[in-house]
Amino acid sequence: MGLEVVTLAVADIERAKAFYESLGWRLDADLVIGEGQRVVQFTPTHSNCSIHFGEGLTAAAPGSADRLILAVGDIEAARDDLIARGVEVGEVTGPEDPDQERSYFTTAEFSDPDGNGWVLQEITTRLPGREWEG
Repeated sequence: MGLEVVTLAVADIERAKAFYESLGWRLDADLVIGEGQRVVQFTPTHSNCSIHFGEGLTAAAPGSADRLILAVGDIEAARDDLIARGVEVGEVTGPEDPDQERSYFTTAEFSDPDGNGWVLQEITTRLPGREWEG
């Protein structure tokens, strides 16, 4: 099994679509399935899992997703890219001890226009057991 899609609740489909397009994510679909049903799907760069939102997908409140984690190899570069795209990104936080491993412990946060919360998490060395064999 593989996690394929995460559903986000948004208040304004067009505003959310414009935001995720501005991130440079791949637009996979924008489909009207029937009356009261629309699906917009994006995939983050280099991700195997997508997000989708729209009409008739979920009863969750807009902005209710929190701590959706985006793994990045260089958090400063990822943060700078988002800021250049107009996204408000929090400061990078991580270990206070400069000798402590940064991988997994260094983060920065941002939200979409509805308040769905995203976390950039720097991962440079995977923990043992975090890679699938064959």
